[in-house]
Amino acid sequence: MAVSEKELRLQIVEVGQRVYQKGWVAANDGNITIRLDGGRILATPTGVSKGMMHPDDLIICDLEGNKVEGRRDRTSEIEMHTTIYKLRPDVQAVVHAHPPVATGFAAAGRSLNLALLPEVVINLGCVPLAGYGLPGTPALSDRLAPYIPKYDALLMANHGAVCYGEDVWRAFFKMETVEHTARITLVAELLGGPTILPRTEVEKLFESRSRYGVKSNAAQAPGCPVVAEDLGGEEKFEVTRDELIALVNEAVRARVG
Repeated sequence: MAVSEKELRLQIVEVGQRVYQKGWVAANDGNITIRLDGGRILATPTGVSKGMMHPDDLIICDLEGNKVEGRRDRTSEIEMHTTIYKLRPDVQAVVHAHPPVATGFAAAGRSLNLALLPEVVINLGCVPLAGYGLPGTPALSDRLAPYIPKYDALLMANHGAVCYGEDVWRAFFKMETVEHTARITLVAELLGGPTILPRTEVEKLFESRSRYGVKSNAAQAPGCPVVAEDLGGEEKFEVTRDELIALVNEAVRARVG
Protein backbone atom coordinates (compact mmCIF):
# COMPACT_ATOMS: atom_id res chain seq x y z
CA MET A 1 0.00 0.00 0.00
CA ALA A 2 1.41 3.38 -1.01
CA VAL A 3 2.29 5.78 1.78
CA SER A 4 0.58 9.16 1.51
CA GLU A 5 2.54 12.38 1.16
CA LYS A 6 1.09 13.50 4.49
CA GLU A 7 2.56 10.44 6.21
CA LEU A 8 5.92 10.93 4.49
CA ARG A 9 6.00 14.53 5.76
CA LEU A 10 5.39 13.26 9.28
CA GLN A 11 8.18 10.70 8.88
CA ILE A 12 10.69 13.38 7.86
CA VAL A 13 9.67 15.53 10.82
CA GLU A 14 10.12 12.61 13.22
CA VAL A 15 13.47 11.60 11.76
CA GLY A 16 14.57 15.23 11.97
CA GLN A 17 13.67 15.33 15.66
CA ARG A 18 15.65 12.17 16.34
CA VAL A 19 18.67 13.39 14.39
CA TYR A 20 18.61 16.63 16.40
CA GLN A 21 18.08 14.90 19.75
CA LYS A 22 21.00 12.56 19.11
CA GLY A 23 23.28 15.55 18.55
CA TRP A 24 24.02 14.64 14.94
CA VAL A 25 23.27 18.20 13.83
CA ALA A 26 23.55 21.65 15.36
CA ALA A 27 21.42 24.72 14.66
CA ASN A 28 20.03 24.32 11.11
CA ASP A 29 22.52 21.71 9.88
CA GLY A 30 21.65 18.61 7.87
CA ASN A 31 18.93 17.75 5.40
CA ILE A 32 16.48 14.92 4.73
CA THR A 33 14.65 13.99 1.54
CA ILE A 34 12.20 11.36 0.28
CA ARG A 35 11.54 10.49 -3.34
CA LEU A 36 7.94 11.00 -4.41
CA ASP A 37 6.24 9.92 -7.61
CA GLY A 38 6.42 11.98 -10.79
CA GLY A 39 10.11 12.81 -10.42
CA ARG A 40 9.48 14.90 -7.29
CA ILE A 41 11.47 15.06 -4.04
CA LEU A 42 10.09 15.97 -0.63
CA ALA A 43 12.82 17.90 1.19
CA THR A 44 13.66 19.75 4.36
CA PRO A 45 14.15 23.48 3.72
CA THR A 46 17.11 25.66 4.57
CA GLY A 47 17.19 27.76 7.73
CA VAL A 48 15.07 25.47 9.92
CA SER A 49 16.30 23.30 12.78
CA LYS A 50 15.73 19.64 12.04
CA GLY A 51 14.43 19.26 15.58
CA MET A 52 11.79 21.97 15.23
CA MET A 53 10.19 21.34 11.85
CA HIS A 54 6.50 21.26 11.02
CA PRO A 55 5.18 19.17 8.11
CA ASP A 56 4.19 22.38 6.31
CA ASP A 57 7.83 23.56 6.40
CA LEU A 58 8.84 20.88 3.91
CA ILE A 59 9.20 21.75 0.24
CA ILE A 60 9.00 19.79 -3.00
CA CYS A 61 11.72 19.91 -5.66
CA ASP A 62 12.16 18.27 -9.04
CA LEU A 63 15.06 15.94 -9.89
CA GLU A 64 17.08 18.92 -11.07
CA GLY A 65 16.81 20.48 -7.63
CA ASN A 66 14.37 23.25 -8.57
CA LYS A 67 11.74 24.09 -5.97
CA VAL A 68 8.24 23.50 -7.34
CA GLU A 69 6.16 23.77 -4.17
CA GLY A 70 6.44 25.13 -0.63
CA ARG A 71 6.71 28.41 1.24
CA ARG A 72 10.27 28.03 2.50
CA ASP A 73 13.58 28.18 0.64
CA ARG A 74 15.44 25.25 -0.87
CA THR A 75 18.56 23.85 0.80
CA SER A 76 21.80 24.61 -1.04
CA GLU A 77 22.75 20.93 -0.72
CA ILE A 78 19.84 19.60 -2.76
CA GLU A 79 22.19 18.57 -5.59
CA MET A 80 23.80 15.99 -3.29
CA HIS A 81 20.37 14.38 -2.91
CA THR A 82 19.38 14.56 -6.57
CA THR A 83 22.72 13.03 -7.56
CA ILE A 84 22.04 10.05 -5.30
CA TYR A 85 18.52 9.59 -6.66
CA LYS A 86 19.74 9.74 -10.26
CA LEU A 87 22.52 7.20 -9.68
CA ARG A 88 20.48 4.88 -7.45
CA PRO A 89 16.93 4.17 -8.70
CA ASP A 90 16.50 1.85 -5.72
CA VAL A 91 17.00 4.66 -3.20
CA GLN A 92 13.85 6.30 -1.84
CA ALA A 93 15.26 8.47 0.95
CA VAL A 94 18.46 10.30 1.91
CA VAL A 95 19.67 11.56 5.29
CA HIS A 96 22.61 13.94 5.62
CA ALA A 97 23.96 14.90 9.05
CA HIS A 98 27.13 15.67 11.01
CA PRO A 99 27.34 12.93 13.68
CA PRO A 100 30.29 14.11 15.81
CA VAL A 101 32.52 11.03 16.01
CA ALA A 102 31.99 9.92 12.42
CA THR A 103 32.54 13.51 11.29
CA GLY A 104 35.69 13.56 13.41
CA PHE A 105 36.99 10.65 11.36
CA ALA A 106 36.05 12.50 8.17
CA ALA A 107 37.82 15.63 9.39
CA ALA A 108 40.90 13.56 10.17
CA GLY A 109 40.89 12.09 6.66
CA ARG A 110 39.85 8.66 7.92
CA SER A 111 37.26 6.34 6.41
CA LEU A 112 35.42 3.71 8.45
CA ASN A 113 36.78 0.84 6.41
CA LEU A 114 38.16 -1.64 8.94
CA ALA A 115 36.55 -5.08 9.14
CA LEU A 116 35.69 -4.84 12.84
CA LEU A 117 32.01 -5.59 13.35
CA PRO A 118 30.07 -8.40 11.61
CA GLU A 119 26.86 -6.35 11.43
CA VAL A 120 28.62 -3.48 9.66
CA VAL A 121 30.37 -5.76 7.18
CA ILE A 122 27.06 -7.45 6.34
CA ASN A 123 24.96 -4.30 6.04
CA LEU A 124 27.36 -1.63 4.76
CA GLY A 125 30.58 -3.38 3.74
CA CYS A 126 32.42 -0.27 4.87
CA VAL A 127 31.97 3.49 4.90
CA PRO A 128 34.45 5.11 2.51
CA LEU A 129 35.63 8.72 2.64
CA ALA A 130 34.85 10.98 -0.31
CA GLY A 131 37.18 13.89 -0.93
CA TYR A 132 36.26 17.41 0.11
CA GLY A 133 33.92 19.43 -2.06
CA LEU A 134 32.51 22.84 -1.19
CA PRO A 135 29.02 22.31 0.28
CA GLY A 136 26.23 23.58 -1.94
CA THR A 137 28.30 23.33 -5.12
CA PRO A 138 28.69 20.68 -7.85
CA ALA A 139 32.16 19.91 -6.43
CA LEU A 140 30.54 18.09 -3.51
CA SER A 141 28.41 15.85 -5.73
CA ASP A 142 31.37 15.22 -8.04
CA ARG A 143 33.36 13.83 -5.12
CA LEU A 144 30.49 11.60 -4.03
CA ALA A 145 29.42 10.28 -7.43
CA PRO A 146 32.06 7.51 -7.83
CA TYR A 147 31.04 5.98 -4.49
CA ILE A 148 27.25 6.29 -4.64
CA PRO A 149 26.59 3.23 -6.88
CA LYS A 150 28.72 0.97 -4.64
CA TYR A 151 27.93 2.05 -1.07
CA ASP A 152 24.92 3.00 1.06
CA ALA A 153 26.76 5.26 3.51
CA LEU A 154 29.55 7.75 2.89
CA LEU A 155 31.75 10.07 4.89
CA MET A 156 32.53 13.45 3.34
CA ALA A 157 35.93 14.94 4.15
CA ASN A 158 35.67 17.89 6.56
CA HIS A 159 31.90 17.83 6.30
CA GLY A 160 29.82 14.94 7.62
CA ALA A 161 28.02 11.82 6.46
CA VAL A 162 25.24 10.86 4.08
CA CYS A 163 23.20 7.64 4.11
CA TYR A 164 20.39 6.43 1.88
CA GLY A 165 18.00 3.53 1.58
CA GLU A 166 14.63 2.10 0.64
CA ASP A 167 12.82 4.46 3.02
CA VAL A 168 13.70 7.29 5.37
CA TRP A 169 13.88 5.04 8.43
CA ARG A 170 16.38 2.71 6.81
CA ALA A 171 18.48 5.72 5.81
CA PHE A 172 18.28 6.95 9.43
CA PHE A 173 19.27 3.55 10.82
CA LYS A 174 22.29 3.45 8.52
CA MET A 175 23.38 6.82 9.89
CA GLU A 176 22.95 5.42 13.38
CA THR A 177 25.17 2.47 12.44
CA VAL A 178 27.81 4.81 10.99
CA GLU A 179 28.07 6.86 14.20
CA HIS A 180 27.97 3.73 16.39
CA THR A 181 30.79 2.20 14.35
CA ALA A 182 32.85 5.36 14.64
CA ARG A 183 32.49 5.36 18.42
CA ILE A 184 33.48 1.71 18.71
CA THR A 185 36.46 2.23 16.39
CA LEU A 186 37.61 5.18 18.46
CA VAL A 187 37.37 3.20 21.71
CA ALA A 188 39.27 0.27 20.17
CA GLU A 189 42.05 2.62 19.09
CA LEU A 190 42.21 4.22 22.55
CA LEU A 191 42.57 0.74 24.05
CA GLY A 192 45.61 -0.12 21.97
CA GLY A 193 44.34 -0.71 18.47
CA PRO A 194 41.49 -2.68 16.88
CA THR A 195 41.77 -6.34 15.98
CA ILE A 196 40.79 -6.71 12.33
CA LEU A 197 38.80 -9.69 11.08
CA PRO A 198 40.65 -12.00 8.65
CA ARG A 199 39.63 -12.19 5.01
CA THR A 200 38.09 -15.66 5.36
CA GLU A 201 35.69 -14.42 8.02
CA VAL A 202 34.75 -11.35 6.00
CA GLU A 203 34.00 -13.55 3.00
CA LYS A 204 31.66 -15.64 5.16
CA LEU A 205 29.87 -12.48 6.28
CA PHE A 206 29.34 -11.30 2.71
CA GLU A 207 28.01 -14.74 1.78
CA SER A 208 25.54 -14.61 4.69
CA ARG A 209 23.73 -11.51 3.41
CA SER A 210 21.02 -13.43 1.61
CA ARG A 211 20.38 -15.44 4.76
CA TYR A 212 19.74 -12.24 6.67
CA GLY A 213 17.71 -10.68 3.88
CA VAL A 214 20.24 -7.88 3.39
CA LYS A 215 20.35 -6.10 0.05
CA SER A 216 23.47 -4.00 -0.38
CA ASN A 217 25.50 -2.76 -3.31
CA ALA A 218 28.71 -2.90 -1.29
CA ALA A 219 31.13 -5.65 -2.26
CA GLN A 220 34.60 -6.61 -1.19
CA ALA A 221 37.01 -4.26 -2.90
CA PRO A 222 40.60 -3.16 -2.32
CA GLY A 223 40.56 -1.09 0.83
CA CYS A 224 36.93 -1.84 1.67
CA PRO A 225 36.74 -3.43 4.03
CA VAL A 226 40.32 -3.64 5.22
CA VAL A 227 41.00 -7.13 6.55
CA ALA A 228 43.81 -8.44 8.72
CA GLU A 229 45.84 -9.71 5.75
CA ASP A 230 45.81 -6.24 4.18
CA LEU A 231 47.74 -4.93 7.17
CA GLY A 232 50.65 -7.28 6.56
CA GLY A 233 50.05 -9.25 9.72
CA GLU A 234 49.97 -6.11 11.84
CA GLU A 235 46.48 -5.71 13.25
CA LYS A 236 46.93 -2.29 14.83
CA PHE A 237 45.83 0.71 12.87
CA GLU A 238 48.14 3.63 13.65
CA VAL A 239 46.58 6.94 14.63
CA THR A 240 48.45 10.08 15.67
CA ARG A 241 48.11 11.69 19.08
CA ASP A 242 46.57 14.81 17.58
CA GLU A 243 43.99 12.74 15.69
CA LEU A 244 43.02 10.91 18.88
CA ILE A 245 42.69 14.16 20.83
CA ALA A 246 40.47 15.63 18.14
CA LEU A 247 38.25 12.54 18.03
CA VAL A 248 37.99 12.32 21.84
CA ASN A 249 37.05 15.99 22.06
CA GLU A 250 34.29 15.45 19.47
CA ALA A 251 32.98 12.47 21.41
CA VAL A 252 32.98 14.39 24.71
CA ARG A 253 31.20 17.38 23.20
CA ALA A 254 28.56 15.07 21.71
CA ARG A 255 28.09 13.38 25.09
CA VAL A 256 27.66 16.53 27.17
CA GLY A 257 26.07 18.75 24.51
